[in-house]
Amino acid sequence: MLPRRALIPLAGAVLAAALLPGSWGLDGLAREGQLGPGFWPRLALCGLGLACLAKAREEWRRGRGGAPEAGDARPEISRPTLLGGIALIVGYVLLASPLGFALTTAGFIAAFMLLAGSRAPVSVALSALLGTVGLLYVFVKAVYLPLPKGDGPFEALTLALYRALGLF
Repeated sequence: MLPRRALIPLAGAVLAAALLPGSWGLDGLAREGQLGPGFWPRLALCGLGLACLAKAREEWRRGRGGAPEAGDARPEISRPTLLGGIALIVGYVLLASPLGFALTTAGFIAAFMLLAGSRAPVSVALSALLGTVGLLYVFVKAVYLPLPKGDGPFEALTLALYRALGLF
């Protein structure tokens, strides 16, 4: 018998599979040699479906009384840390347009790493810098996705960064 806790992740996998065909029609808008606009929704839906299936498997094994897998023991969730993470995500969404993708992403990566417990300033700075530059190359150069550049001086800063990185 399937444990009740496995039903919700299974429903998520079914929903992801049901939504997948809706993304196929988006690729008619793609230019030759470029990823179509349906690529990212398909990627997200496939990831969601796989994650839901993995969670359903975990709950099924737990319900059957199977041997716990390595790493099953989870630490207690820190509510202040969880709320801080949620606040960072909401702040990222609100600030990306006025400050621009590059600045907001670098700040988000650094803040999230600090919130998660990283205390090495060099590691935090390098991760924020390299992570942001990597994402800029993927989204601007490879996928041709227009990202928020920011308003006023932030737009000028973003454009200078794009020129320095050879993105424009």
